[in-house]
Amino acid sequence: MAERLNNVIQLIESDKPAFGPFLPAGSIPDATWIASSDYDFVVYELEHNAFNLSDLRLSLQFMLDRRQILESGSLAPRVTPMVRIPVNGREQSQWIVKQVLDIGVYGIVFPMINTPEDAVAALQAARYIQAADAPDQEPVGRRGHAPGNVLRYWGLDQPEYFDRADVWPLDPNGEILACLQCETIEGVNNLPAILDAVPNPGLILISESDLSVSMGLKGAPGPQVDEAVQRAREICQERGVYYGSPQVDMANVEQRINEGFSFLMPGAARVSEALNRGRELAGR
Repeated sequence: MAERLNNVIQLIESDKPAFGPFLPAGSIPDATWIASSDYDFVVYELEHNAFNLSDLRLSLQFMLDRRQILESGSLAPRVTPMVRIPVNGREQSQWIVKQVLDIGVYGIVFPMINTPEDAVAALQAARYIQAADAPDQEPVGRRGHAPGNVLRYWGLDQPEYFDRADVWPLDPNGEILACLQCETIEGVNNLPAILDAVPNPGLILISESDLSVSMGLKGAPGPQVDEAVQRAREICQERGVYYGSPQVDMANVEQRINEGFSFLMPGAARVSEALNRGRELAGR
C-alpha cells in the first residue's frame, strides 16, 4: 500500500487515538499555529459558524509549510485538515460535500445522522462511482468528478487521486474519513440499523450536547446522557466500528481512552492540558 496521506487514519489503524479541536475557518494565525501544533487533526467548523468556502480555502492554504513538507519527506500533512459541514443528514446536500472535498479536506464530520438513509447518503456524497473492477461498489458514489484544485493541494495526479479519494475503511486504501455524528436519541436508537446499512462507516462521533437536547434535557449533561453515550459506544464495539467524542477535557480524557474512543476532541488551546494528558495516556 502507498504511504498514508491521512494521519488520523494512520493512527487509528495503529490502535492509537487521534486528537484534534474544532476551529473557525478563515484565520491565518490559527491556521499557521494549528499546522505546527501537537494536534493530529483540525476540524474547521462550518456548521455553527458562517458557511464560507473562501475561509476554508484560506485556512487550508495557510496550513501548508514548505519546510515541514521538505523535512518530513512526505506529502501527508502533519495535522490533517477536516471540516464539519452545516447540513443535517436528512438534508442530503451533496453539493456541499463535493465542494469541501474539492477544496482539499481529508475528512468530513456529518451532523445529525439519525437514520440508515442519512448514513448511506453521506457516504454516497463523499465517493466517486467506483471503477468497474472495484470490489466495494456499494454504496454507489454520487460525487461529481472535477478534481483540479484538490490535485494541487494533495500533490497527486488525477489517477492517483481517484484511487486515494475514497472513504476509509470501506476502501482500505481510501484517505477520506467520514465521521457520522450520532447526536440524538433517535440516532442512538437507530444505530444498529445504521451500521447494518453502512458496516464500515469511518467512525461514529458520539456527541453529547445535541443528544441531551434531543432527550428534553436542555443541553445539560447527566446520567441519562451518559447512559445513551455508553449504549452507542457498546453498539460500535460490538460491530467493530471506530468511534469518537467531541467533548473531551481533563475530567474525562482518561475515561474516554480507556473506553476505546479513537477520535478525541479537546478544546483548541495553545497549551491544552487535556491534549497533553491524552497523549501521555496513549503512550505517544
